[in-house]
Amino acid sequence: MTLFKTKGSCAVILLAAVIFTLGYNFAFFQNVAERYPAPDNLAFYISLAVFLVSSIAFFLGLILNKYTFKPVLMILFPVAAVTSYFMNSYNVVIDSTMIQNSVMTDSREVFDLFSPRLLAYVVFLGALPAYVVYKLPLVCATPLKEIANRFKFLGVLLLAIVANMLLMSEHYTSFIREQKDLRYYMNPLTVVYSSGKFVDELLSTELSGPRTPIGEDAHITHIVGDKRKVVVLVVGEATRADHWSLNGYERLTNPVLSTENITNLPAVSSCATSTAYSLPCMFSSIPFHDFRLSAAKREENVLDVLQRAGVNVLWRDNNSDSKGVADAIAFEDFRSPDVNPLCDPECRDVGMLSGLDQYIADHPQGDIVIVLHQMGNHGPAYYKRYPKEFEIFTPVCETNQMEECTREQISNAYDNALVYSDFFLGSVIEFLRPLQDEFATAMFYMADHGESLGELGLYLHGLPYAIAPEAQKHVAAFMWLGDEKAAKMHDELATLAQQELSHDNYFHTVLGMLNVNTKIYQPQLDILAPANGAH
Repeated sequence: MTLFKTKGSCAVILLAAVIFTLGYNFAFFQNVAERYPAPDNLAFYISLAVFLVSSIAFFLGLILNKYTFKPVLMILFPVAAVTSYFMNSYNVVIDSTMIQNSVMTDSREVFDLFSPRLLAYVVFLGALPAYVVYKLPLVCATPLKEIANRFKFLGVLLLAIVANMLLMSEHYTSFIREQKDLRYYMNPLTVVYSSGKFVDELLSTELSGPRTPIGEDAHITHIVGDKRKVVVLVVGEATRADHWSLNGYERLTNPVLSTENITNLPAVSSCATSTAYSLPCMFSSIPFHDFRLSAAKREENVLDVLQRAGVNVLWRDNNSDSKGVADAIAFEDFRSPDVNPLCDPECRDVGMLSGLDQYIADHPQGDIVIVLHQMGNHGPAYYKRYPKEFEIFTPVCETNQMEECTREQISNAYDNALVYSDFFLGSVIEFLRPLQDEFATAMFYMADHGESLGELGLYLHGLPYAIAPEAQKHVAAFMWLGDEKAAKMHDELATLAQQELSHDNYFHTVLGMLNVNTKIYQPQLDILAPANGAH
């Protein structure tokens, strides 16, 4: 058996590491420069470049041999190219959460993200280097010589890494302890690590078997004369709280809701910064400080508990999907004009209300919970998220390449999408209002996560929670409890606006709204418990 000729393989590995460092790590060095300004830190920039080259070469030296050399590099260059594009364009990082988002992205979202600039990255930084690697001749040496020399190569690299860090130990002490977030920008090391972490989480979920039941004692104690309940749970998309006029934003982004008798919840924190994590977290009983996606997917959620208690549960989706939350309940996809009557060609959230009156009529027994998962403010193509008549704030960014737009244009498009979302939420209330004679009606809105609109050079969402800005974690939320109940409980509900809340409250508040009795219900986490006099 023969392997690569040592000098040739090590030279190519080193060259590849240099190319990755200089051609695919602009975002890394840009963020470093913001923390360590030039010209005082030029020596540290050079040191970091040496560190990155050595680290990438060390990693490649461990995994590349005759059989893996071409396949790995032919995959790694395109992956690093796409990673570089998103880091450079939106200043996002590719951790396991972002890998999860990418895997769950549907064709509509992919089209929103596509651009000529992305194509250029894929062709020139991805396909072209991969083709060069494919055409590279492989020269072989004896196995023992290759192994011996590969160990020498790795030893030199390790020595270079250690010596480099010791020479600038003061800088690296600060870099490692205080700037931990910068490691997320190291391309392609981070994307490889994140992919491995994602696969590990995926396998731990897939191999775990059936979901663990929770709330097996769940039941509803009905009182004679009480009306059946119809509750609509609206899951918002990428709605940051500080852009709601209900929360003091200077623009009128809530013209409809501001006229309704709602209970606004201005201080709500999400449990994640992406739909793939925050949606399962919202509906899970697992608290934020213990939450792991793999654990949540192995366990039933609040909708399963409601269904077990005898509630009719329906999920309607105009986003990508339910991220596994609605796997065991009735699910309807409203992303197609075959189902959604309001597509132009974007299928609108308001279309999810179509036929709901018939659904209610078809379920004459038991309470009803309807979940509406919005497209909402899904970026980066905010200008697509609303019909033209809702374009109140101009000029708007009419491209998914945010670097071509001003901050004002991006905010204008985002705020217009909020105005349309406000119209949709008002339409949900108008749908429920005529039902009040027959049913006890309510609506509970909460967004899954926020959104960055260029602050600190950040766009979209999905940053690791520990380093994410408030714009990605502080989300909009409110309740409408029916005109009669809201009027009776006005003073009690007004106190809710003072509470610091989070997605941890969602599970128990939903159970409380439906009067579901179960041991897993925690009244201290039910937002409405103080207003209802629960203990």
